[in-house]
Formats: sequence, C-alpha cells, structure tokens
Amino acid sequence: MNQIILRGATVITMAAGRPDFEYLDILVEGSRITKMERHLEMIDAEVVDFKGRILIPGLVNAHLHSWQAALRSVGADWTLLEYLAQAHGGLAKHYTPDDMRIAARACALNQINCGTTTLGDWCHNAQTPEHTDNALQGLIESGIRAVFLHGMPHKVRQSPHPMQEVDRLLKGPISAHELLTLGIAIPGPQYSKSDIALADFRCARERDIVVSMHQSGGKPGEAWEAVRNANLIGPRTNIVHGNEIPDEWLEIFVDAGASFTSTPENELGQGHGFPITGRLLCIGSAPSLGTDVDTVVSGEVLTAARIALAQQRGLDHEQQRHVSGLFSPKRTITSKQALSWATVEGARALGLADRVGRLEIGMQADIVAIDARALNLWPAHDPVATALQASIANIEAVMIAGQWHKRDYTLLDRNVHLVKDQLYESGLRLVGVLQSDHLTARLRQKVINHVVHRTLIKQSRS
Repeated sequence: MNQIILRGATVITMAAGRPDFEYLDILVEGSRITKMERHLEMIDAEVVDFKGRILIPGLVNAHLHSWQAALRSVGADWTLLEYLAQAHGGLAKHYTPDDMRIAARACALNQINCGTTTLGDWCHNAQTPEHTDNALQGLIESGIRAVFLHGMPHKVRQSPHPMQEVDRLLKGPISAHELLTLGIAIPGPQYSKSDIALADFRCARERDIVVSMHQSGGKPGEAWEAVRNANLIGPRTNIVHGNEIPDEWLEIFVDAGASFTSTPENELGQGHGFPITGRLLCIGSAPSLGTDVDTVVSGEVLTAARIALAQQRGLDHEQQRHVSGLFSPKRTITSKQALSWATVEGARALGLADRVGRLEIGMQADIVAIDARALNLWPAHDPVATALQASIANIEAVMIAGQWHKRDYTLLDRNVHLVKDQLYESGLRLVGVLQSDHLTARLRQKVINHVVHRTLIKQSRS
C-alpha cells in the first residue's frame, strides 16, 4: 500500500468543529486519509513538501453535462430558449457513441485540471446503451470520481425512466469501478405528469440512488403535490436551479432533506432567474454548485462559487438599502460558506458526504494543492479567502483516491493531446451540423425554435 505524507501546507479541512485553517501534515495510505497531525514521521512514506501551498478537499462540480464539451463557447451568447432549441433540438441526436466518450473524457480531464475531483455528470443524451457505456468509459479513462446521472434525450411523449437500463448499469459498469456511482436524471415533476413522476421517484427510492431533476420556469404543480403526498422527497432528491420555487415549497424540500444545486453563472446569463442561494441560507440550508454547460460557460466551479457569493451579497446590500438607504454594514455571507458550497454541499447533493467533501481521517484522499505563493494570491493573509480566489493557474496538484492526477501544474494523463485532437474533430462535425445552410435544416430549426418557445410559455403559465 502506498504511503504519502503531504507536509508543510496550510490545511483547510472543511470539517465541522475544526479551525478554518490549520498547519498539519496529512498521511495518505492507499485511497484514504489515515493521519492528520503536526510533524508526521514515517520511515517508508513518500514525503511531498507543500510549504507555501494550501490544501483543500477536492472540489465537487455537482451539475455538469459532460456530453457538450465538444461545443465549448458555441452557445456563449445563447438564451435558454436558444440553448434548448440548438443543443437539444438540433444537435443531440447527431451524437455518436464515440462522441459521448470523447466529450466525457475531455470534460472530466478539464475538471481535474480545475481542481474538481468529483463530478455530477447529468447525462441527458443517453440515446442508447452504447451511448451510455461510451460516456461511462470516457469518465473511467479520465480517472475522475463521478456520479453518473443517467438521463434520456428530450422528447415530446412522456414515459417513465427506463429502469431496466439503470439495473443493467448497477450490475455492470458501475459495480466494476470504485470511483463511479449511479443516479438518475429525470424530467421531474415540473416536466412530467404525476404517474410518471411517481414511478421515477419510487424506482430511485427502491434502489437507494440519487434522483436529480431540473426545476425552473414555473412553480411546483400537481405532480409535485403527488410526489410530496407519497413521501418520496428525501435526502436522495436533488433539485437543480429551483429559481422560481416559492418559499413555502423551499421549506418543504429542505425539511424533507432534499438538496439543491445552483449553477449561478449560467442561470444569470441564460434567463433561469436569480440563484436561490440567499433564500436557502435563510431557512438553514445551502446550495451545492455546478457549472452546467461547457457550451455556454467555463467549467471552473470556484468561479461559480465566487459568482454565487457576489450575487447574493449584492442582493443583501440592495435589500438593506431599501431599509436604511445604505448598504449592509455587516457581512452577510463568508468566503468559507462559499467554499463549502463547492465541497461539503456538493458531496451531500451527490450522496457522497461519507466519502468526500472534507479532509478527515477515514475519508477518501481527494485533495487539491493551491500554490499560495503565486503573485495573484500572495500574500495569503486569509487562507480560506485565498483558496476561494484561486484560478486554474494556481491549482498545482490534484489527488483522487490517493492517486496523483495533476502535479507541478500539469495533468498526468499522457494522452491529453490525443484527447484534444479527438474533441476538435468531434466538435467540428457537430458544429457543422448546427451551421448547415441547407434550406431543410434552416426550416427544421425554425420549427424547433417555435415549439420550444411555446413549451416554455406553457410551463411558465402553469
């Protein structure tokens, strides 16, 4: 069993009851943290000197659609309507299984490079079992820890989630890899009738897996009432966005133990609405964070944390101005809270709170080293704030389950250049479909835009 001592760093454990930061050595044995003390000495252990660095728990990106990695920046100026029409209505069906593998691997490698060790891959383009298996293979090849949220492409006709496929995955690819966990990505009560929503929730409950769904563009209706009355909302329920959920429903969800995942940069830019960060904090909860779509924004979850923090602080100041005419004289949210959204809360949302999200004895050794000596972070007077302000350039090393995946600011995957070439070829073909000048393609896209627009209006009115 490999033994590695991480020595000399400032450590932010994010564990309850511990100081905001400490000066500790960390012993990693195999895939786990086994000791955390000052001045650890072990004869046979490899020692890594991290003096001047800050060690934090591996970041958790709780909501990202890896299959869109080949479309990076294509939708930077898209509204939500344009995204749904172009990416889902226009491009999704053109994906081959190999496109799925390439995108998943490239997306996951980028996440590791950004300091993410756990990814919630919300895969709503699993058109066939082959597409699914290839997406999983891409995650496996990257070495990331992932919760694969199996979903289906958008469709007009509603149907229950194909649980035979979920069972196949549980018995096969998922069970064979320690870093993979399975959940389901469903349309949810917002976009399904009561009988279908009930069936999906019950099947997830029977298998004790996370059930995740989008919720935006309307208030909870009859299907949510049916799910609540059946007592199917619980800690394995994950709600993404949730921007327009009324306060009384937020309390229902929080009281039942459900988690929320906010993707603040995308929500603000595309028109989902204002993130619900502050509303959750007011009732004793907190969001996890995701970056949502590489098509639209970058994949840096620390950026998402800073945007969520700044946006909510802005709302708090504005509310205080209405009361007193002046901004808030006291802080309303701290940097440590924002960092917890990208670590502790992300682990909880994905059902992995017993494994990741904190640096503690017995937890998985998912650890990120931030170089606090860099000019943009130095001097690091407040280590927590410094960690939150870090960029990709500051992520010196990334460990997942005791194995290094990034050292000296460089990914250790020897095939990164090949992956980039494959991603480029995949993206070139897919974007070519989107940019087709054929009359038939233009007419079809016009129809798709119209249908999606009418559907969004109907949902908002309901």
